[in-house]
Amino acid sequence: MNQFTRICLLASPLALAACNTAPTEDAPLAGDWVLSSGESHLAFTTVKNGQVAEAHSFSGLSGSVSADGAAELSIALASVETGIDIRNERMRDLLFDVVDFPAATVTAALDPAAFAGLQTGDTLVQPVATTLSVHGANAEVATDLAVTRLGEGKVNVSTIAPIIVSADSLDLADGVEELRNIANLDSITGQVPVTFSLTFEQQ
Repeated sequence: MNQFTRICLLASPLALAACNTAPTEDAPLAGDWVLSSGESHLAFTTVKNGQVAEAHSFSGLSGSVSADGAAELSIALASVETGIDIRNERMRDLLFDVVDFPAATVTAALDPAAFAGLQTGDTLVQPVATTLSVHGANAEVATDLAVTRLGEGKVNVSTIAPIIVSADSLDLADGVEELRNIANLDSITGQVPVTFSLTFEQQ
């Protein structure tokens, strides 16, 4: 056996082992996605009397992202949780008027190609223009969102800074004033920071 043949025979197993241990690419992100409500959270903060900040949340979240990038998030306003039962009731009835306006929606048009190369553990920050619809009014909200691939068929979309939502722009100023009066407060700030962490699963 000549020297060249021996080298080839020794090199072949090493090459095979290298191929077997090379990292494989994740499956494409193309397709339809549905929100995993149990792994998703949306919170907002209110400030009363100019200095008392309180954190609240919504538990009733649902949503989807279609293969063409059309994204929608629905927030069941009756699911508001403030930590105080009577305040939950007042927000449902006086602020959101959930009988006539049971849900808030957020819609956006995403570019699927922007996320095509995202691998597990990668995060991509993207500017996103959204439309927020609450109480029969619409507001355009632009923000930056972080999209992280958690694994095969799962991504997380989250805020990287609070989104400031104004009660005036969404026809909620009168409801805020009703809350202020019934709670006998000096003030309730009309600008509300909102944060969220949303997990989507591929269908």
